[in-house]
Amino acid sequence: MGKVAEGMAAKLKAAFAPSELNVIDETNQHHGHAAWKESGETHFKVEITAAAFAGKSRVERQRLVYAALADDLNAGVHALALVVKAPGEA
Repeated sequence: MGKVAEGMAAKLKAAFAPSELNVIDETNQHHGHAAWKESGETHFKVEITAAAFAGKSRVERQRLVYAALADDLNAGVHALALVVKAPGEA
């Protein structure tokens, strides 16, 4: 896991205490796309499960994650795909 991914994971752990968390660098799948960099760490997928998301809509959950990662999104992370769940959700 690269430096950006590690930082994102640390912020998400601090904000949500997730029971499951995967921060996946998908930059290599976007070669030649907007904001792609050979150095990587511009396109990510986050899969997170946390009790903090229980009772919230999909949009509310995504907004919480975007807020937690705002600094990263403003500093070079170009794309962020999200899978945000509460415990017990498939």
